[in-house]
Amino acid sequence: MDQEYSTPSDATSLTVVMAQLDPLVGDVRGNALKAIEGVREARIEHHADIVVLPELFLTGYPPEDLLLRDSMHARVEEALETMAAQMASDVLVVIGYPALRDGKRYNVAGALYGGQWLHEYRKQALPNYLVFDEQRYFEAGNAPCVFEFKGARLALLICEDLWDDGPIERIKDQGVDIILSPNGSPYHVDKFEERVALMSQRARQAGASIVYVNQIGGQDELVFDGASFALDANGDTVVQAPAWEVGIMPVQFERRDERFVPLAGERYPWPTDEESLYCALVSGVRDYVNKSGFKGVVLGLSGGIDSGLSLAIAVDALGADRVHAVMMPYHYTAEISREDAAEQARALGVEYDVMPIAPMVEAFTETLSQSFEGLARDTTEENLQSRCRGVLLMAISNKKGLMVLTTGNKSEMAVGYATLYGDMVGGYNALKDVYKTWVYRLARWRNQQGDGEMIPDRVITRPPSAELAPDQKDSDSLPEYDVLDGILRCYIEGDESLETIVGRGYQHDDVERTIRLVDRNEYKRRQAPPGVRVTRRGFGRDRRYPIVNGWQPGN
Repeated sequence: MDQEYSTPSDATSLTVVMAQLDPLVGDVRGNALKAIEGVREARIEHHADIVVLPELFLTGYPPEDLLLRDSMHARVEEALETMAAQMASDVLVVIGYPALRDGKRYNVAGALYGGQWLHEYRKQALPNYLVFDEQRYFEAGNAPCVFEFKGARLALLICEDLWDDGPIERIKDQGVDIILSPNGSPYHVDKFEERVALMSQRARQAGASIVYVNQIGGQDELVFDGASFALDANGDTVVQAPAWEVGIMPVQFERRDERFVPLAGERYPWPTDEESLYCALVSGVRDYVNKSGFKGVVLGLSGGIDSGLSLAIAVDALGADRVHAVMMPYHYTAEISREDAAEQARALGVEYDVMPIAPMVEAFTETLSQSFEGLARDTTEENLQSRCRGVLLMAISNKKGLMVLTTGNKSEMAVGYATLYGDMVGGYNALKDVYKTWVYRLARWRNQQGDGEMIPDRVITRPPSAELAPDQKDSDSLPEYDVLDGILRCYIEGDESLETIVGRGYQHDDVERTIRLVDRNEYKRRQAPPGVRVTRRGFGRDRRYPIVNGWQPGN
């Protein structure tokens, strides 16, 4: 590309619109139409001169091995032609897509104006860590893209280019006014502050303003927060789009002393840690269910805090009319659990059934009695209860077209405190990457939001229990959750050794036992449903350990 074209007259002001939109991975035609509509809205509502959309927007991010299909690139080229023919001709549009050029695949940002694709920038820094594996799919570009539009010097950089020193260094002496940056930057706790702090440094390094446009919405385990923003050349935020909201937002630039500088505009406040994490879970569940085409969800409501929080998230994501809760009591289910589950279901207005599992458990026990003769009772009988519940939920799922939402938290999944083919049965898990201590924080936060008590207070304050045996408590089998979660963060997110974690003040026995449980239960996690990734290192895409191995805890 990089074609010659008639440069529009120099302007004294520019309106750059950040199009914070939610694509559907693989729906190239639909995403192209969404881009066309977004540009039309930006032109009508804000008289946009420039519109920037997120990274790889035409395919959705991340498209993964769809990129290896020849038909994918044929559809992308068709979409580029459609956009050139239908997009407003007096707006410069910057959008991300994959491009197959001379037999090599690139992650690019194209610039469209006047019905022509004028520039095509190839991403230089390809991330290959944690959830990212772009080096599997793309070749790295090796050249900057700087051009003039209406008298402003513009540069294109894509996502990781701004986390790497090289691409900024290559443009900082080219008199750039504005860096336009399409992004596919997934959320994790504390990502807002981390992202803006680094971009502020890059703006000062380049001596240029940055318009940072991020994707929004859920894609499998990843969730994108949006929270697009614009910085001036001093690294100060002048415009901040809201997190967790689809929409468009303008950034006004004015020519001063032969440079274009951004004017202060609307700045939405960052959400609190609890609000942001809760919104991430709601967004992940909503998009996974809706984009997968399910009518709604069904979940087991035990009267405990994990299922209670999961129910609240499901209702906020989908609406009460699309959520079905089922209480499946057994002999060890406390009366308080039955009462609290019924109260929450009634308060939230969801469909609610009570299905006792005693007849099922007894039938299995009788059938297995000869095979188990002479063997003492153990967790096998406990797990039978959980597996009976899984059968009921899957039957409802099949019959009604509802996805089973599982309810186990990250602390439990880490140490295997879950039943394979029992409470792990399902299609998605809102809490998969949420530590138990955070489950309590989120439950309390949700109850403080002014629309009534979503989770009964007794559910939050009573000691947690699986209720698979008489008087059972989680603390009978595990360290207290504040201790357990601290050890897990060190081991899972920090890859710290046993000795290092003990050196932080934890008891040796607690650490060793926890590490052995984490390592031993990798096989379970491989068979668990996907869930929203919200920490720096979740189970699934970015923590890959062998199931069978001889590794032992220690330095």
